[in-house]
Amino acid sequence: MNEESHWNTIAPSYEDEIFDVFKSDKQGKLQDYFNIYADESHAAIDFGCGVGKAFEYIAPRFKKILATDISSECLDIAKRKGYKNITYKQADLTNPKATFPKADFAVCVNVAILPEIEKNYTIIKNVKKSLRVEGSAIFVIPSLESVMFSSWRLIDWYKREGRSPSKIPASELAYFNGSKTDIIQGKISIDGVVTKHYSASEIEVVFQQAGFTVISIEKLEYDWNTEFGTVPSWMKSPYPWDWLVECRRKK
Repeated sequence: MNEESHWNTIAPSYEDEIFDVFKSDKQGKLQDYFNIYADESHAAIDFGCGVGKAFEYIAPRFKKILATDISSECLDIAKRKGYKNITYKQADLTNPKATFPKADFAVCVNVAILPEIEKNYTIIKNVKKSLRVEGSAIFVIPSLESVMFSSWRLIDWYKREGRSPSKIPASELAYFNGSKTDIIQGKISIDGVVTKHYSASEIEVVFQQAGFTVISIEKLEYDWNTEFGTVPSWMKSPYPWDWLVECRRKK
């Protein structure tokens, strides 16, 4: 798939079509982390900024911000938000030769999620390269464990209602359309689009190999209505989640 063309096409309907992590974050953890790293003398980079959903949260907290995305159409829409301390750069984060000015902090929300797994690792390495030594980054990436848990919850739901799990429509478990090796590697189908999901242990390995020290891995929880059209009243915590990865450049 041509990623640039794909996101250029989506750009006009981005606000409606693309899941808003910031507004769906049940406990406001992303804002908590932004507050921890906020410094009006520091530079930050928003990797894969899209149409600028992160801007209202990061623009007031840093001196200057570079917003980068593969889509020129998304960047054009992002520019209309009018933040004076944000500059823009079109870039393919999967290009190992991509370069960015050095920053103190980076945010990368559901960008390293391509089905071509090595490209995701390049994205993570590019974020690391952009940081000054001891600079920090926050990544949000899909959780493989969450998909498994949500599917288990669906099976449990059927059992509670006295129905056999074999009656679950195939479309409800379409996450797992790939081969066994695809599933083990976290290649999960979301609305027909293969999306890379990560296990917590994989994160520790991959980020260390990229040159990061992983400081913390936390659940970024969402309501159950992000998974199911209707939600029974008994289905509460634990909730589905993405991984929030706090990491620091080692050297």
